[in-house]
Amino acid sequence: MPEVPAGAPMESRKRGALPGLLPEQGPEKKKSCWGILTSQGSWADRSPLHEAASHGRLLVLHSLLAQGYHVNIVTIDHVTPLHEACLSGHVACVRALIKAGANVNATTIDGVTPLYNCCVSGSVGCMELLLQHGAYTNTVQTHFPSALHEACKRGHSQCVESLLSHGADPDYEVSHLGSPLYMSCLNRHTACSKILLHRGASVNVGRESDSPLHAAVRQDCADQVAVLLDYGADVNLRDNNNQRPLVLAPSGGKTQQLLLEFDGSPRSLCQLCRLRIRNLIGPSRLKQLPLLPLPPLLTHYLEHTG
Repeated sequence: MPEVPAGAPMESRKRGALPGLLPEQGPEKKKSCWGILTSQGSWADRSPLHEAASHGRLLVLHSLLAQGYHVNIVTIDHVTPLHEACLSGHVACVRALIKAGANVNATTIDGVTPLYNCCVSGSVGCMELLLQHGAYTNTVQTHFPSALHEACKRGHSQCVESLLSHGADPDYEVSHLGSPLYMSCLNRHTACSKILLHRGASVNVGRESDSPLHAAVRQDCADQVAVLLDYGADVNLRDNNNQRPLVLAPSGGKTQQLLLEFDGSPRSLCQLCRLRIRNLIGPSRLKQLPLLPLPPLLTHYLEHTG
């Protein structure tokens, strides 16, 4: 049984593509990134099909499939070749594997799906192929890794857009992570926050009593705070320590200035009307706004784009 390489990180391609840098190319460097699981035989049970998919070797992959390798062959941790292709962002290999009958909803022992791995690599091309062939946008178990949360964590806004366009719930909560919006605020990814809010995400739903605004203020991300306030974030909510966002803002910074100005003045009638109308329409129907017989100016107003 091989020993763990000295200084190897704990992240593992095998155990669900945990957060961290993607493994470097080259078998030795990639093997060292498997960390402790190398000592559990995880590297040894990878098939040549896994290797071909991981490295994007399309001709080799076709040859192996023709020789009789099963497209859904799994490792000890239930990682499939499709998991590997998605983690490395190889669109052609993903297409070939799906055509050969790969299970787009295969899960590892940790509940990681190929779709989740697309969000790790930021590969929208691989993601679109999976979604077109029936990949589930939301996980069956709320404690399983969530593709939408991972995309928000890493700032892959195009992946967020793609998932929501295919029916992912913008308010899908994972018990230990909170909402996707909270995750984007926690990691300072304003573009992801904008997409979620545009698609109807609840601006005040975070993790337990901690709101997205609390998270954005702690990160001192003024742009994100401004977006949240524009979409109706409640400045009076209190976190688990019974503190309002204003109390958490670094003294003298732009974030504190924004909150002070907002706290001292009422919201405009324009903003209140827009928020009320959007709430009445509901998140699931917001994407149909352009289909209504409305003047473009009014459509942009309701979409929050004008």
